[in-house]
This record gives sequence, C-alpha cells and structure tokens, in this order.
Amino acid sequence: MLDILILLSAYCLGSISGSLLLGRFRGVDIRTQGSGNAGGTNAFRTQGFKFALGVVLVDVGKGAFAVWLAVRFSSQAYFSVLPTVAALCAVLGHIWPVFHGFRGGKGAATLVGGLLLLWPVSVLVLIAVWALCLTATGYVGLSTVLAGFSLAVLAWVDYAPIPLLVFSVIVALLMLFTHRGNMQRLFQGNEYRFDKAMLWRRGWRALFGK
Repeated sequence: MLDILILLSAYCLGSISGSLLLGRFRGVDIRTQGSGNAGGTNAFRTQGFKFALGVVLVDVGKGAFAVWLAVRFSSQAYFSVLPTVAALCAVLGHIWPVFHGFRGGKGAATLVGGLLLLWPVSVLVLIAVWALCLTATGYVGLSTVLAGFSLAVLAWVDYAPIPLLVFSVIVALLMLFTHRGNMQRLFQGNEYRFDKAMLWRRGWRALFGK
C-alpha cells in the first residue's frame, strides 16, 4: 500500500507542469502558443529565456523529488525497482498531467531530474549527446530523441542493473513517442531548426568561408 501511495505521489508530482504553473502568474497558457506543447522548448520560443529556465528548474526538480520520496519512504537504493518506477511515474505525469487535462510536455526535463538521483553519470552522457546533435543539426526534437536512445545504449554497454536497463528502454521509446510530431516534420522537411545553435556550421564558415 505504501508503494502504491509513493507511485501515485510521484505521478501527481509529475503532473505539476512548470510551464503552466508559472504561466498562471504571467497570465498565459503556452499550450495556446507556438507548438502548443507545455515543455521548456516551447516556453523558450514563446516566453523567453528566464521563463524557460524557471520551467526547466520546476520540471527537473519534480523528477528528482519523486525519486527522493521513493528512497526516503522505502529505504531502497536509488537504482532499485521502486525509485526507478517512481521516476517513470513522474515522467508519465509530466506527459499526461492529471491536473491539466492530461495534456502536458514531452518529459525530457523530468527524466533528467529523476536520473540525477537514479544514475548521475548518465546525465552527463545525455547532455553530451543532446548538445552534440543540437550544435550539429539545430534540431531540438531530434537531439532529445537521440539522447534518449543513448541512455538505453549506455545502460546496455555499462551492464546497468535490470531496473535501470528496463527504465532506459521505456523512456527512450517514450521520448520517440512524445517527439513523433517533430520527427514527422523532420522527414517532411519543415521542422523548426534553431540556427543559432549550429555552432559547427558557424565555425566551419568562419574558418573556410563556406
């Protein structure tokens, strides 16, 4: 019964959307703006850096807090089954929030928050893959999907405990699912590209003028 309460609490924590919570203070609902997504990327595009930073901090924090609660009240290790499932519940809550009509964000920031406690070294790999892809292509969605799958690869090659391996595969597929619109637009050739982030191309042009 306690485990169920912990997982329900993790889901409810995940359902607290940073963008919608902060948006109430500003009088905006970013689901009606930009891409219509309640995540940090759309918050940045429509409301600016400071607002997006606040959104990311809330969304990362709730993922970490969900895992901490599971460890605190179950006395399990961070990589054990219950804390790992709690992290997944927080991500699911962010994607399908009960407090916001089951219409939320894409779950990446909340995933990072959970991993900060579950598997800290993996966050470095995720960020490295995400940044590498973003600076090469300018596509945020593609970068997030590849970072998600890099987590599953890391879990496999690093012989991660079974709960983390299963979790990594599930969240990689979740990142692909929540970014399916981005991938479709990418294949159609009309996905938004963050040109200013393409540091490789800018550096190449600076050196060779092409």
